[in-house]
Amino acid sequence: MSSQGPESAVETMPNGLVTYAADLGVAVITLCVPPANTYSYAMNRDLDEAILKARFDDDVHVIVLRGAGEKFFCAGADIAMLDNVTPQFKYYFCLHANETLNRLEHTPKLVIAALNGHTVGGGMEIAMAADMRIARRGAGRMGLPEVTLGVLPGTGGTQRLARLVGKAKAIELMATGDLFPFEKAETLGLVNRIFDCESADQFLADVITYAQQFVPPARASMAVGRIKRAVQTGLEVGFESGLALERELQQQLFQSEDASEGIRAYVEKRTPSFKGQ
Repeated sequence: MSSQGPESAVETMPNGLVTYAADLGVAVITLCVPPANTYSYAMNRDLDEAILKARFDDDVHVIVLRGAGEKFFCAGADIAMLDNVTPQFKYYFCLHANETLNRLEHTPKLVIAALNGHTVGGGMEIAMAADMRIARRGAGRMGLPEVTLGVLPGTGGTQRLARLVGKAKAIELMATGDLFPFEKAETLGLVNRIFDCESADQFLADVITYAQQFVPPARASMAVGRIKRAVQTGLEVGFESGLALERELQQQLFQSEDASEGIRAYVEKRTPSFKGQ
């Protein structure tokens, strides 16, 4: 991963389906089952392991999630696998996928999904569990076409899509199963930014550069992480409970080195140098 510098080393997770590399404050987690990067229980175990690795690494402040290759971010679940397992296995498979994406969503570090190719079905559900989605212009389409298989988006799709675009539009998109380009996804609020890049490698490099603006010393990453937690959890509880959560997270930040540095730098009229602590 040359775009991350000479110190980064790619580590393959136990099942060989996800890789992990971290450098300069950014961890890159790559789904590695080309060409479509479809996920199975084994891949989700690897993804879970990579998320935990990034969570516990104090030197990681931002997580970038991507798919290997140039054609797909992720095409969703391995349908052939689902055709050969019991209904009970399918239930537990969905349960574990929910738990894995919840872990990603609950980690108090910014998560950016780098959509380097088609992002459909469960792939879009993974992307929606990220805090931000950045796409490569013209590289693919998005959508939740599970209805064409006689099922619903069962890895958080019905819940996260409705929270992102509203109930009526979410029902329309899932009931029709339509796929749409990243440019339309941006107008719907599903994609935050679209980058113009000639190659997948350049796209990854540009996403990492974008991610590094949220890394110390330029940015107080602990505050960014608590902003994420306040929004992700606060919107799931009542307003007063959300305010209480906000106050508790603010108190944590008031006790941090970064808050002391930020306030002191403001008074001294200088640029702060944050540590993420």
